[in-house]
Amino acid sequence: MVARKIKIETNIKPKYKQMKEILPFRLQNKNIYLFANKLDFKYVMLSHPLLAKHLFVNENATDSSNDEDIYYQQKADYLKSKLPEKDHLYSGRIQPEQVEEAFLNLNQIVFEVTDDCNLNCTYCGYGDLYGNYDKRESKFMNAEDIAPLFSYLDDLQKKRRSNSIGNTIYISFYGGEPLMNMNFVKEVVSLIRNRAKDEHHYVFSMTTNAILLHRYMDYLAEHNFRLLISLDGNEKNNSYRITKSGKNSFDTIAKNIDLLRSKYPEYFQEFVNFNAVLHNNNSMEEIYNHIQTHYDKMPRIAELNSTGILPEKKDEFEKMYRNKKESLYESENYTKLEHELFTLAPSYYNATNFLHTYNLGVVRTYNDFFDNNKQLHFIPTGTCMPFSKKIFITVNGKILPCERIGHQHTLGQLSKAGVEIDFEKAASKVNAYYDRLDKQCSKCYQLGACSQCIFIVDDIVDGEKPVCYGFMNKNTFAGFLAANISFFESHPLDYYRIMEEVVLK
Repeated sequence: MVARKIKIETNIKPKYKQMKEILPFRLQNKNIYLFANKLDFKYVMLSHPLLAKHLFVNENATDSSNDEDIYYQQKADYLKSKLPEKDHLYSGRIQPEQVEEAFLNLNQIVFEVTDDCNLNCTYCGYGDLYGNYDKRESKFMNAEDIAPLFSYLDDLQKKRRSNSIGNTIYISFYGGEPLMNMNFVKEVVSLIRNRAKDEHHYVFSMTTNAILLHRYMDYLAEHNFRLLISLDGNEKNNSYRITKSGKNSFDTIAKNIDLLRSKYPEYFQEFVNFNAVLHNNNSMEEIYNHIQTHYDKMPRIAELNSTGILPEKKDEFEKMYRNKKESLYESENYTKLEHELFTLAPSYYNATNFLHTYNLGVVRTYNDFFDNNKQLHFIPTGTCMPFSKKIFITVNGKILPCERIGHQHTLGQLSKAGVEIDFEKAASKVNAYYDRLDKQCSKCYQLGACSQCIFIVDDIVDGEKPVCYGFMNKNTFAGFLAANISFFESHPLDYYRIMEEVVLK
């Protein structure tokens, strides 16, 4: 199936310079919408054609000649008078206190249990295609390595009462392959279970290739580990997930999954999920059909990591890479598959984020739409505040904001001697990254609603001109707005589905 192209018109030029915060766009069905960027609230509103006409009329336009035309001309003139005269401000700055506060109120701690693995996946983020990670040396963590982290957190909480007390903290085990260092996993669980006067609730999770699952499933089920099993579909789809000797790992993985499901059916139903990587040997439809049919699960599907690729490996990467949206469109059952995947499908995922960003308030009148002269200071990218969602501890003790970014972005160090982290230096490092994109951010129409993580912008550390691929000019932004509005126009019931079934955070 070929994706329906959306025709948009952005050549409706505003008369007044202060109108630059309002962007009109017209869909193929001729419906006209107005977008107003107020930074604290971002609105998209359906507009009467005559209102749009008078808001963006040329200076040489003729006067209105009938009552309806006069009515909308007066309304447009009033709305123009309510526009802010000054540009919005943004600081592009985070403060050390904010980073420290986020660290103190951790939601998730991810441990790189080992940098060793019993598979040799062709597209592995720590494999031959990439160069933004520490050298793999088959290291294993031990409990002594990470015990100082909890002591450090205890000391911080004594100085400043943590907002996270009583909250759930997720302890996640990552690799390499974490089941290769199961002793460490057990030691961490025991350490946490035996912590005196700990007012948090802990939940354990693990990402695994399931090769050793048969050995440790009893323990994982007993402690209600949330398992994310990596599987790319059927045997052919799984051809890049190979052993050290080059053999497809599918049979071993499938056998262990079947054993887990038969031995612990309730645990499997509640705590086990699947993660697949999309590439040229599978498709969105094949992944979904296999995992849904065999395990009655909705798989998470990720594209190949496109950052940190070695220059000499780019051709090889391009041969393997597949886009999720394009793969969906190629399916004969595109509409049904998209509906079944729901927010795991790009269109629904984008629509959900769009509602989250552009539906934060209820606009009851046109006056509410425009009347705001507030100047705001904010960070102009989609980068999370460091440690606000998680921290990632590598097997070498590096402290990073996330496991998805290159190891060059370390913000601290954990060792047996303790935690070394300077929150002022951490903030300065991230602010320096922001400064390198400042000119692009200031001209981007997604300013204030960006989804681009600055840590995965190539050359952000020492490149001469790092390029943000999330940048949107007027035309691309109008296309973004039109695509999302068109989605809701053609999927009216899914608006309610998203609002009722999806928790936006």
